[in-house]
Amino acid sequence: METKNIMIVGVGGQGSLLASKLLGRVLLNKGFDVKVSEVHGMSQRGGSVVTYVRFGEKVYSPVIDKGEADYIVSFELLEAARWSEYLREGGKIITNTQTINPMPVITGSAVYPDNLVQKMEDKGIAVDRIDALALAEKAGSSKAVNIVLMGHLSLGFDFTLEEWMDAIEKSVPARFLELNKKAFMLGREA
Repeated sequence: METKNIMIVGVGGQGSLLASKLLGRVLLNKGFDVKVSEVHGMSQRGGSVVTYVRFGEKVYSPVIDKGEADYIVSFELLEAARWSEYLREGGKIITNTQTINPMPVITGSAVYPDNLVQKMEDKGIAVDRIDALALAEKAGSSKAVNIVLMGHLSLGFDFTLEEWMDAIEKSVPARFLELNKKAFMLGREA
């Protein structure tokens, strides 16, 4: 099996570490060699963050180069556009429709770009967008956007629902388990 590459991108504090931990656990349980990178960026300050998840028969490096990602899972719309050049031809971006103003927009030195999905689609990029924030709030917490997106990503894999639920049970604290399972299912059904 050739190595598959998934990038998880967003803004600091959105839960990319938990998302990559959940995905890595499912892949390890399926017997793949898995490499998960550290989070890069100003995660403590609301800056751009990216996590690489690579899996296959044998994976030697956790780094994904431009044009290699099979999936980019984006927690925020501008981050989807920012990292889109890493997508391989035929790959897919799964993005939350939520927008979070970066510091240059907050300070007034820049304007948040408009029509980002259309601009990506005009470049031939397959963009699957969902309102993950609304679904997370429906599940019980706006902080569950990451799990909603993992639920939506799960549709691209031939793994059972039980395998995903097992990984959730082993990745989140017990007091948040039902909320996260609900968020996952809402993302899967979106």
